[in-house]
Amino acid sequence: MLKVVNPANYLVIRELEEDTPPTLRRKFERARDAQPGWAAESLERRLSAIRRFRELLVSHTETLSETLTEEMGKPITQSRAELHAVLGRIDFFLDHAQAVLGDETVLDDPEAHLTERISHEPLGVIANISAWNYPYFVGVNVFVPALLAGNAVLYKPSEFASITGLAIASLMHVAGVPEDVFIAAIGAGSVGAALLKLSVDGVFFTGSLATGQKIAAAASKRMIKVQLELGGKDSVYVCDDVGIEAAAAALADGAFHNTGQSCCSVERLYVHDAIHDEFVKVFVEQVKGFKVGNPMDESTYIGPLARQPQVAYLKHQIADARAKGAKLLAGGRSIPGKGNYFEPTVFSHVNHGMELMREESFGPIIGIQKVDSDAEAVRLMNDTEYGLTAGVYTRDQERGRKILAQVRAGSAYWNCCDRVSPRLPWSGVGNSGVGLTLSTYGIQAFTRPKAWHLRSI
Repeated sequence: MLKVVNPANYLVIRELEEDTPPTLRRKFERARDAQPGWAAESLERRLSAIRRFRELLVSHTETLSETLTEEMGKPITQSRAELHAVLGRIDFFLDHAQAVLGDETVLDDPEAHLTERISHEPLGVIANISAWNYPYFVGVNVFVPALLAGNAVLYKPSEFASITGLAIASLMHVAGVPEDVFIAAIGAGSVGAALLKLSVDGVFFTGSLATGQKIAAAASKRMIKVQLELGGKDSVYVCDDVGIEAAAAALADGAFHNTGQSCCSVERLYVHDAIHDEFVKVFVEQVKGFKVGNPMDESTYIGPLARQPQVAYLKHQIADARAKGAKLLAGGRSIPGKGNYFEPTVFSHVNHGMELMREESFGPIIGIQKVDSDAEAVRLMNDTEYGLTAGVYTRDQERGRKILAQVRAGSAYWNCCDRVSPRLPWSGVGNSGVGLTLSTYGIQAFTRPKAWHLRSI
């Protein structure tokens, strides 16, 4: 049995029956049998089911938000915000599926009696191994376009958001997606590994680099489609011409929202030496104003970490930074008592010899490093094995574009951070993963293009 534990108080919320290789095999066979029928349905029929799913998310927002907060510790106001904002992503897919999934005629030559056409065929049965930190955002990025394209989905929510995953599956079925087309698989990492042993036609994963590497190795044996959204060590450079108060407030939120548990959370800050001291002062004041506490409290901004082992890892990064000369300006400790609580933590006088500035923290901690030029900032921003997002704060757009053009990252931010748009592809370079979600490309990702050569005689 899988015990779902509240990270705020360690109470067991529910025990769920975990899947086993035999139960997964049966679920896969059901999905394999059902997928052709789902693909044969009209696109309008599939769109109608997703529209109804969207309506159900709206009508059940409060219950779903409370469930999410209880099982992974996201502050209740942020849980509601996730459910509200995910509607825009669903709307994008609904609005663009027809154009993206329709056949394309690329040549129509009457004289040669030749037509060339591209159709977009569903992959088949996909495994979606999803994440706990934003189960609605991350999940919708995959299973909504996958279903619209005619695929069946074996959906494994994270073990830290399994109740939410089961709620999503239930709403999908009520909305009209057949039970054999969208099937939840429940369990920890062993269940995800077992999914990869099935003859699925694609694997779409969001999570850690270490797990992503294992998935890539396993999937390579069968030459199936693989999309891996992995970690980040996201950097922002603050130039010397910014409004300090506004920049500090935006970046504090970008670093500590969802208790820093986002792949695109700001984890490295580089600040021009002309404003460094004043910026750091204002930034620390912002962070010290964040309320840490019960995630069900409407005024809480920092909740517990979802995973207890992360507390020990943050302590390790802090000890390493302090031993190498970093200056602790705020926080630095776990909070005694029940729950995976950790103080929002800020360091200055950091450098790239510290794990804090190299390895993904995934928690409420950040390092701020002084730089003396744009060139130094670019060099340090690129000194990472990750490449998910990077940002620049400056009043000068041309300066910002010039800097960002030199940085290896899937997303570039000018005067903003920690932002995802359904209209833009979400991708990374290096250890941040392969493939993409979102945008029209993120709909096509769930299809296989077929080339049609049509000659009349």
